[in-house]
Amino acid sequence: MADLEKGSKKLLNAWAFYDWANSVYPLTISSAIFPIFYEKLFTGRDHYIYVFGTSLKNSALISFVTAAAFLAVAFFSPLLSGIADYVGNKKNFMRFFCYLGAFSCMGLYWFDLENIYTGLLFYFLGLIGFWGSLVFYNSYLPDIAYPEQQDKISAKGYSLGYLGSVILLVVNLAMVMKPAIFGITGEPLEAALKAMKYSFISVGAWWIIFSQYTYYYLPKGNKNAEKITREVIFNGFRELKKVWGLLKENVPLKRYLSSFFVYSMAVQTVMLIATYFGSQEIKWENADQSTTGLIICILVIQLVAVLGAVLTSRASAKFGNIPVLIVINAFWFLLCIGAYFITTPMQFYAMAGLVGLVMGGIQALSRSTYSKLLPETEDTASFFSFYDVSEKIGIVIGMMVYGIIDQITGSPRFAIVFLALFFLVGLLLLRRVPRKKLT
Repeated sequence: MADLEKGSKKLLNAWAFYDWANSVYPLTISSAIFPIFYEKLFTGRDHYIYVFGTSLKNSALISFVTAAAFLAVAFFSPLLSGIADYVGNKKNFMRFFCYLGAFSCMGLYWFDLENIYTGLLFYFLGLIGFWGSLVFYNSYLPDIAYPEQQDKISAKGYSLGYLGSVILLVVNLAMVMKPAIFGITGEPLEAALKAMKYSFISVGAWWIIFSQYTYYYLPKGNKNAEKITREVIFNGFRELKKVWGLLKENVPLKRYLSSFFVYSMAVQTVMLIATYFGSQEIKWENADQSTTGLIICILVIQLVAVLGAVLTSRASAKFGNIPVLIVINAFWFLLCIGAYFITTPMQFYAMAGLVGLVMGGIQALSRSTYSKLLPETEDTASFFSFYDVSEKIGIVIGMMVYGIIDQITGSPRFAIVFLALFFLVGLLLLRRVPRKKLT
């Protein structure tokens, strides 16, 4: 373990490199390979499975499990943040959740319908591991970087994460599309499923291997000799309660958070279920076209999202944050309505491009708008903890709403249309946010 000074280039780069290590999880597991794999398991049968004492649609089932995982994360994030600044070795906490997530990814290799409970447990723990490690990873930022360095190194982390995740995704997609090149044999469907299982192992291995560089240089954490008491454990919840009280005195921030909470439900839900929608509702000519088409759409969304974030940043500089967010919410509303009518691959490709255009933009602009509305305080960590918990609770509600409608109607089309209402309400709430502070 190296002992580097705060603000040193090597220490900053080591911290940012964790994004390279862990960003393969949300792209490959949450958005790309796993959703395609999960749908392939139901080839030749209907989309329903008897589980937890009832018959559930497969996409509704994964929505409920995802919601449960985010509910757990929303609960224990304040607990972890309350401990983070008091423990003598928070690097061990970060490493624990990293390994939990990585080995859970590897565990997805054994995911099948005959062992559905074990598979769902690995999926659940993978989410817990990823988001749990981020709590400690983010808490390191003020420890390793001075305030004037934090924006730049944080952005570098995101860039490294995007680059690393796309590199591994391209390799994994090549394995799925051309398994014979990688020595993976069997019937087309069998070979594709094998390749996807190998990709789960590659994600876990990538995550563990590349995180070692970060662990080597990161300090252990604050050397606080005090014991972890009840006071320390629940400090995170007290901080959230304090922020909640301060919101009453900050009308612009309170109104903005209300709108963010509503439209964020829909944004995150659409991102998590887009692949399932495309697999079930688009009229692909055959299974191979379905796999290839979904892969193309995922890459299109990823690439266009970068352009969308840049365009949104420029638009906000010219027209202001709130007006641009209102326009983006209106655009999302129209996309959800339009999604009800799309049936062909070409329509789905076009929709993927449009989703990518506003996906990156609304996330980046939402966080920066929140930052601009914060009161003059040095305790920004508590406000962003409140923001993160709000976002996760929104995901829980959004995924539950989607799952329930999908289960009742048997089609995600109706769920997508219902999500359009969240964007409409978000748009109306944004119109109530005073704009003087965002000039």
